[in-house]
Amino acid sequence: MATSKKGKASRKIFTEVYQFRISLEGIEPAIWRRMQVPSNYTFWDLHVAIQDSMGWLDYHLHMFRILNPTTKEREVIGIPDEEEAFDLEILPGWELPISDYFSLKKPKAEYEYDFGDSWQHDVVLEKILPRDMHSKYPKCIAGERACPPEDCGGIGGYQEFLEAVLNPAHEEHESMLEWVGGSFDSEHFNPKQVRFDSPRRRWKIAFGK
Repeated sequence: MATSKKGKASRKIFTEVYQFRISLEGIEPAIWRRMQVPSNYTFWDLHVAIQDSMGWLDYHLHMFRILNPTTKEREVIGIPDEEEAFDLEILPGWELPISDYFSLKKPKAEYEYDFGDSWQHDVVLEKILPRDMHSKYPKCIAGERACPPEDCGGIGGYQEFLEAVLNPAHEEHESMLEWVGGSFDSEHFNPKQVRFDSPRRRWKIAFGK
C-alpha cells in the first residue's frame, strides 16, 4: 500500500503491474531479482519491495536516482535530509508515484542502499502488465544468488567475506561463519521464499508514526 507523508495508506485501485529487474552492481556472477509490483506504488513502496526481494534488512538509508521525464532533470528520491549532510536535495519517496517517472521509454533508475557500504543497484522496468486478479502483489518471480550480509564492507568486504567462509583453512573462517549465523550459501536463492512486508508497517518502524 502506498504511504503518504503522514503515513496514511492509499486505497487506489490498480489495474496494471510493473515488472522490474533489480541487479546489484559490481559483483559477478550477478545477484539479481525480478519482481512485480502494483502500478500505484510510490518510491517508498518500491524501496520496501526491493529490500525484501533482495534480502536486505532495511537498516540503512537509501536513495533513488532517476530522470524526471517532465523536467528532464535528474532527481534524487528517498528520505529527505533535514540536516543537509549530503549537500543535495532528496525528495520524499512516499509522495512520488513510480508511474510518474518510469515508462517503457524511460525504464531505468539507480538505487543505492547503505551509504557506507554503498550498494548500488540497477532498477529496470521490463514490462507493464495487466493485473492478474488471482495473484497477490508484490511478488518475486525470479532471481539468482544470495544477497550479501548487512555491514560486510561493500563489494570489497563481501569478497573477503566469501574467501573466509568458503575456505575452512582461512584464519577467519570460523569467526565469519559465527558472525553470519552459522552458514552462508552465496549461490542459494528461491523466489518462493521471499516475503514482502507492508510498506505502511515499515513506515511505522522507520518513523514511529
